[in-house]
Amino acid sequence: MSGKESHSILVVDDKKSMREFLEIMLTKEGYKVTLAESGEEAFGILEKEIFDLIITDIRMKDIDGIGVLKKAKTEAPNTVVVLISAFATAQTAVDAMKEGAYDYIPKPFKVKDLKGVVKDALRSRRISPEKEGGEPTKDRYHFDCLIGDGPQMKKVYDLIRRVSQVKSNILITGESGTGKELVAWAIHKWSDRKDRPFVVINCAGIPENLIESELFGYKKGAFTGATTDKEGLFGVADGGTVFLDEVGELSPTMQVKLLRVIQERTFTAVGDTEEKTVDVRLISATNKDLEKEVIEKNFREDLYFRINVIHIPVPPLREREGDLPLLTQHFLEKYSQELGKDIKKVSAFAMDLLGRYYFPGNVRELENIIERSVALETSNIVLPESLTLSNFRGKRIEEGRRKTDLGPDGIDLDAVMAEIEKSRIVEALEMANGSKQKAAALLNISMRSMRYRLDKLGLYSKKQTL
Repeated sequence: MSGKESHSILVVDDKKSMREFLEIMLTKEGYKVTLAESGEEAFGILEKEIFDLIITDIRMKDIDGIGVLKKAKTEAPNTVVVLISAFATAQTAVDAMKEGAYDYIPKPFKVKDLKGVVKDALRSRRISPEKEGGEPTKDRYHFDCLIGDGPQMKKVYDLIRRVSQVKSNILITGESGTGKELVAWAIHKWSDRKDRPFVVINCAGIPENLIESELFGYKKGAFTGATTDKEGLFGVADGGTVFLDEVGELSPTMQVKLLRVIQERTFTAVGDTEEKTVDVRLISATNKDLEKEVIEKNFREDLYFRINVIHIPVPPLREREGDLPLLTQHFLEKYSQELGKDIKKVSAFAMDLLGRYYFPGNVRELENIIERSVALETSNIVLPESLTLSNFRGKRIEEGRRKTDLGPDGIDLDAVMAEIEKSRIVEALEMANGSKQKAAALLNISMRSMRYRLDKLGLYSKKQTL
């Protein structure tokens, strides 16, 4: 598959001849093309699907090209839009650019020129807006800095969109390594506070005797070593967002002080007598069960309700259906570039091992695994022996064991036995760091039998090095 084939283009034009011409021309170039005969039809399509590029006529009867442009930027800001029209004016071009159009092409145009604009527009889309200081992204597999296309992450994306413009306090929960800080960052980037500070406070990483002065600042002479005034992190974040990571680690004393800041929107620096007013959007995160902490009197109930106005649960990686390949490829490309390697993919067997792993450290652990694999790999493909999977637990292995329970309809014995055989072979290979010879020894079978079983179970191919 060529690079162009991965790009999708929506063509919007009320003239059938122009739609068909653009469809033929763009399809020959290798793009996937969808047609809409009106702005209204385009609206319906854009609500269900996201495109890399939209080419739209500007003058149409119901909804014009500027309307399509605005809709596209609302649904997916990272989509590139090119406008075409036989009634081009300088003012129209200016208006189009103000609304975020990539380019404006007057009719009649040369096919060569249009091809060049399409190519350049798609190339521009590959540049990360965050790196260029622009708007946050949303496309098929990304939402700002988050990656995933499964139903679980789509729920998270929907919550981010809905809560980003409100001022209510948010509590993000999830296991370690699931990306709670990235969710908080995405909310900030999509809010009207995006141009103001985003201040991260690690509640577990600041010593108890320093956390108050770090959060609220101190006056000169407040304590030994306080030779000058210092502004606290809440003061630095004024007008922006404060992200309290691991909020469940706060001491009872700091919980009281935080509650006052939330209720009164004021705080007092250490050694000061004057209260300061602060305007911050508070987002908290924890991997603890705060309801349980409240019951056990480790966390204040009133504070819990204050920070948990809106709750966003972030799913663990093992529950994110279909996202593992996307994340793996993302980290593979990232570290191949950073480490100067030319590694294109993860072998099928290595990917199968990752798919069976429990990931107690979630996305952060996956990133570390892929970084280490890229660093150690000497070929242009990640092999099983480059993977380091600690405390191996196979979710599909466990599911296979449950399937052995006889129900009223019985079981497929051959399928169950094949699953058990496959799980044991995969487990042995993981323990042997990918060495088939060592794995065969662990299973007390010959290498010939090992090759036969790998081939039978679809884990081995003579055309592919494992």
